[in-house]
Amino acid sequence: MHRRTLLQGMGLALAAPRLALAQGHARTLRFVPQGNLANIDPVWTTTTLARNHGLMVYDTLFGMGRDFQSKPQMAAGHEVSADGLVHAVTLRADLRFHDGQPVLARDCIASIARWSKRDVLGQRLALLLEEMRVKADDRFELVLKKPWPGLTWALGKPSANICAIMPERIAQTDPFTQITEYVGSGPFRFRASQWVPGSMAAYERFPGYVPRDEPADFLAGGKVVHFDRVEWHVMPDPATAAAALQNNEVDWWETPLADLLPVLRGNRDIAIEVVNTAGALAMIRFNHLHPPFDRAEVRRALLPAIEQTAFMQAALGEDRALWQVPAGAFTPGTPLASNVGMEAVSGPRDLEAAKRALAAAGYKGEPVVILSPTDFPTISALSEVAADTLRRAGMKVDLQSMDWGTLVQRRAKREAPAQGGWNIFCTTWEGLDVSVPGSHQPIRGNGAQGWIGWSTSPRREALREAWFDAPDQGAERKIAQELQALAWEEAPFIPLGLLRPPQAFRRSLTNIVTGGPPIFWNVRRG
Repeated sequence: MHRRTLLQGMGLALAAPRLALAQGHARTLRFVPQGNLANIDPVWTTTTLARNHGLMVYDTLFGMGRDFQSKPQMAAGHEVSADGLVHAVTLRADLRFHDGQPVLARDCIASIARWSKRDVLGQRLALLLEEMRVKADDRFELVLKKPWPGLTWALGKPSANICAIMPERIAQTDPFTQITEYVGSGPFRFRASQWVPGSMAAYERFPGYVPRDEPADFLAGGKVVHFDRVEWHVMPDPATAAAALQNNEVDWWETPLADLLPVLRGNRDIAIEVVNTAGALAMIRFNHLHPPFDRAEVRRALLPAIEQTAFMQAALGEDRALWQVPAGAFTPGTPLASNVGMEAVSGPRDLEAAKRALAAAGYKGEPVVILSPTDFPTISALSEVAADTLRRAGMKVDLQSMDWGTLVQRRAKREAPAQGGWNIFCTTWEGLDVSVPGSHQPIRGNGAQGWIGWSTSPRREALREAWFDAPDQGAERKIAQELQALAWEEAPFIPLGLLRPPQAFRRSLTNIVTGGPPIFWNVRRG
């Protein structure tokens, strides 16, 4: 499908009247996020919006630096026993929750316990954990059954489910139920009373937060806040967001539409930069519980029809600096990416071969329900191309459009599509997350305990476990190659390409932290 045709089908207006927003004062940062912040529990959901929200509101015990190494954050110190089984964490003395109460060891233990039920590396901690025990109000220990050098990396990674430190009473919430109280430990307080899903979310600088006495280093170091207030303004229409940025009604737009970049670049007051240099791997995710995609033969049959370039052009336009193909199971350009089996998506495309494979697999014309977000232009574009591709391959497609918040709720349903469930959705995963097997949720095969789609594969799980015990990078690469070969065979998802979308912001903003998601500390005006 040609990008221009797709955009016309989406009804995109490339011009818009001035946005009726009040001019923010100099101490307010006005931000347009990639979509609607509808779910704000950074443990319950894997959405990047909830993660970005969570990084503002909650601090973490450890934080990842620009060198991708874990560093103490809320922790003042970290000691590991000689046998590698006991990790002792001492907390900084000046930690406070937003209700004024001190952060205690028992809060951290409860937060780790909740996180470990949902996060892909947290689940590994749960398998290895002997016990967690309080040694003092400011000190606790994690006792493992076997050494795990990557523990602090897992506790501080900026990926799907962050290990957000919450008060014990909140962290005791069932991890499969969303929290309803938003008392955090981070540099910003969430103003729940001002939250209007689909419109605005507001954050205020927490005066009780004491940054580390170090320079900002991605998610580590001193999180110094220079704005009294940050407002997220949800603008599903890209033309409205572009007009607001040009008129100085907002300061920062996370995902400017590629077609509008030339206009924005023509404004000398606006900068266009790739802030998240790790990019995001786009993919089609299948529901493995219900026909027709409960069978690997049907999922695999679609591979000859998938043209990754078409998906990337629909999402980000013709500029190849903003995307990369071919893409396999792991983030292109990272050490574990390989060409194993890549002809599945890089060879000549053949719709007739896909039709024959679907017939041989026993596809009988069942409707395929594809979920598409109306307020997430990039994923909406991917969904439109997916629907068009499946139709041309001979499948009966039911493309259902809804806002992102509804989609996130809907995709969690395990009922059959006819009873309100689904078959396919398109999404993106942070490049850092899917660069290694350990944090790669889509490649997991742990069924009902796994990520949305609930794929089951003992073979993939065994390879992932072997990766944790690999003695060197050579062994890691061999395991990753085997996993990629198995991913083409079992098709738990289909990679669509690596996105490197730029962000647009007023040049009056300086010191923006780069390397990953939008960060609201360190940045200042002027």
